[in-house]
Amino acid sequence: MNTLAKIAIAAGAGLVAGGVLGILFAPDKGENTRKKIADSGKKLTDTVKEKMGTLKVNIKGKTEAVKEGMEEFA
Repeated sequence: MNTLAKIAIAAGAGLVAGGVLGILFAPDKGENTRKKIADSGKKLTDTVKEKMGTLKVNIKGKTEAVKEGMEEFA
């Protein structure tokens, strides 16, 4: 995994952690707070899945380019 991907994952995790802490300390009913946390978790999961899919496509494309380059030298 390259440095940019690690930074993006860390930034996303930090944003979610900050959001969850903000929700926990905000004055609201427990039921509403739990719903907000669940929604935040779902959004994080969706975001991570999307980013990993994009990363997978990028890696696959680069792998194919390297294979093609190696075939030219063979």
